[in-house]
Amino acid sequence: MSAAGVAESTAPNLGAGPGSTPRAALQSIEVRPIPVVVAKKLLEREHYLHSLPGGTRLAFGAFLDQRLMGALTLGAGPSQAFRLVEGASADDCAVLSRLWLSDELPCNSESRVLGIVLRSLRRHTSLKFVVTYADPAEGHVGTVYQATGWCYIGLSSAMPLYDLGDGVARHSRSVAHAYGTHSVKHFSSRGVDLRLVPQSRKHCYVYVLDPAWRSRLRRSLPYPKRRCACM
Repeated sequence: MSAAGVAESTAPNLGAGPGSTPRAALQSIEVRPIPVVVAKKLLEREHYLHSLPGGTRLAFGAFLDQRLMGALTLGAGPSQAFRLVEGASADDCAVLSRLWLSDELPCNSESRVLGIVLRSLRRHTSLKFVVTYADPAEGHVGTVYQATGWCYIGLSSAMPLYDLGDGVARHSRSVAHAYGTHSVKHFSSRGVDLRLVPQSRKHCYVYVLDPAWRSRLRRSLPYPKRRCACM
């Protein structure tokens, strides 16, 4: 998976100048690949999880007037994520792990940024589908994924995070990427005071990049709705 083709394919979207209408403001957003280390610094500061998972392979920046106003990252996700699609292998999918945009950007900016990146992945990579998650514990139901045509798969398994004794909750893939394993026994044998941090189940979405693969989805469910507070 390379960012080179994505850089080329986003080029036609970069030329629209700013304007006073909402559509013109959206068209002025530029999307282009950025170094993972740049995305990591931004997301650790601005994203509500304040982290970037290990195994991140692609990062894209959202720019307005040459200012970096957001980031989107993709990479390896849960080891069995590819099994959501029949006959798929790990190389057929990527996980959209982080998406953050500044509130200074206009409404519908997330849909525009997602659309540009997804079209580019379809044209310039061999990926067949992308997986992502929305956390109901944070009040998220995946509204932007619903608006951009993702398929809803249901709730994921509840996977705990790992605290290695420093108070930082890490995803298992981040631990494995940094230390070569996320085995509790491994860390305990080395005197690390590892603590598992329980997590809620997440809403899971799949975006099929190759239309021929849509029929391979093992299931597709109605979109979940945000719960409204009642008087």
